[in-house]
Amino acid sequence: MTTFARRLTRTAADVGRTALGTVLGLTLAGAIAFQPAQAFAQNAAAPAVREVPRAEGAGPALWVIRDADSTIYLFGTVHVLRPTTAWGSEVVDRAFDSADQIWFEISNPDDSSAMMPLIQQHGISPQRPLSSLLTAAEMTELNAAAGAMGMQAAQVDMLRPWFAALTLSIAPLVKAGYDPQSGVELVLKGRAEAAGKPINGFETIDEQVRILAGLPEEEQLAFLRSTLETYDNAHEEIDGMVAAWASGDTTALKEQSVDKLKEDSQVVYDALLTNRNANWAGQIQEMLAGSGTAFIAVGAAHLVGDESVQSILAQRGVTAERVE
Repeated sequence: MTTFARRLTRTAADVGRTALGTVLGLTLAGAIAFQPAQAFAQNAAAPAVREVPRAEGAGPALWVIRDADSTIYLFGTVHVLRPTTAWGSEVVDRAFDSADQIWFEISNPDDSSAMMPLIQQHGISPQRPLSSLLTAAEMTELNAAAGAMGMQAAQVDMLRPWFAALTLSIAPLVKAGYDPQSGVELVLKGRAEAAGKPINGFETIDEQVRILAGLPEEEQLAFLRSTLETYDNAHEEIDGMVAAWASGDTTALKEQSVDKLKEDSQVVYDALLTNRNANWAGQIQEMLAGSGTAFIAVGAAHLVGDESVQSILAQRGVTAERVE
């Protein structure tokens, strides 16, 4: 595993229906997506403050919740993006600058030292290789995909299905120009650190890894098969989602990500979105009981749909209004 860890590259769950939901719903997709080898070095650099191309029009959607002494902004993110994706906006910048605390799904999405032991524990299974779970034809596809990204069949064979699906997502996205360093969380984290703003997380990396690692094996295999089936056109799927997100088209975003995920697997949908949204809504209510201004940036899939964070809050008497 040591050799594999050194060679491990960042991966992304953004192909197939399950993966489409993951790339907008789980920071893990960016936290272990495309991790360059140097990220495992002891002198890995902190995320730098970087300029983001300005979006045409209003840009990605932003919501606000207010009471007498609290202001909470909700901003949907995409965890991996092309550096050229235009999503910056003055509205988002003002909201971010006004905040005295920043919240992400996890507070340390770039902490590879915390990630790797969890991957070793929950992502590797030599005693139950993929070759014992997939058909011969599927193994041929798997090995071809692995070879395209410079991995040997034996390396991939020991991965658990959920992690193999993430790992094999990398090649088409790298080819299409996606880069985790341009993901929204790392950009905003760099800004927050430069401004000295406290950074908080709704969850831990361990909790996020366990979301996928804890899925039933058949769900994990379905995820992997979907990845293999859509391997050649993965970037087309995410391109459509990113375009909808960057333009603030929440209806299209819901149709392309949340609705597809729910249709494909209620189990995965609840694990990735419904259950976590309910938990986060409770934490937001606790914030409202205090005072100050918070800027929350979480995967965009959490902020659209009937089980979105805003919908759950509305059921509890808390109203989130879209900032125009």
